[in-house]
Amino acid sequence: MNASQEYAEAIKKVLDQVLSTQMDAIFKAASILTDVIASNGIIYTFGTGHSHIIAEDVTYRAGGLVPIDAILEPSLTGHQQVHKSETMERVEGVADVILQYYGISFRDCLIIISNSGRNSAPIEMANGAQERGCPVIAVTSLSHSQGTTSRHSSGKKLYDFSDVVIDNGCPRGDALLNLPGAPQPTGAGSGVSGLFIMQMIMVQTVENLIQRGIEPPLFRSGNLDGSDEINRTLMKRYQGRIKIW
Repeated sequence: MNASQEYAEAIKKVLDQVLSTQMDAIFKAASILTDVIASNGIIYTFGTGHSHIIAEDVTYRAGGLVPIDAILEPSLTGHQQVHKSETMERVEGVADVILQYYGISFRDCLIIISNSGRNSAPIEMANGAQERGCPVIAVTSLSHSQGTTSRHSSGKKLYDFSDVVIDNGCPRGDALLNLPGAPQPTGAGSGVSGLFIMQMIMVQTVENLIQRGIEPPLFRSGNLDGSDEINRTLMKRYQGRIKIW
């Protein structure tokens, strides 16, 4: 078996672990999102570094729920000047500025993606959201988080300030393969697992809304004829409240 096949098998095991152990948490997360949409709230997503990719993936896309706002703070995402963002996510006090800017409240919910769950920005985002009465859903690696020290002065981790914790099933250090001759493991798993978990939460939320008799506000692909008018109509419901648009 070559390395690419070995990675595929390793990812399958991670996803199978999510399916066998995390469904209760996924259902709880979807229930929270359903309540938020039914109450005309906003679903916020947040991640630093590579985790911002997972936060962004469910926003403004075909088949996705409309009232989702990805918090993509440029100094924390790592899409440019990545080493600086790695340092910034460890700085205390940044999260309060972001929370105030977005006006997150008890009507909303916040999904935080952080593989390690140990850095200040995601920890303080979770704490600050809970202080505002906003439920927090964490997508994290418990193996990594519980196997490392906190970088926050409280000594706590992301999962300490989360109403629902979903374990992405990835090992401490994230990389899945130990290849002969490589100085350390390779083949990150948290991105694939995180995207898988997020889409599971979203489609379950859609089903929940239908079961409540609520038509889910879903984007149509912008590359289908007639989609622009449909999407503009949906977006008007949340105009001025979602900053990523």
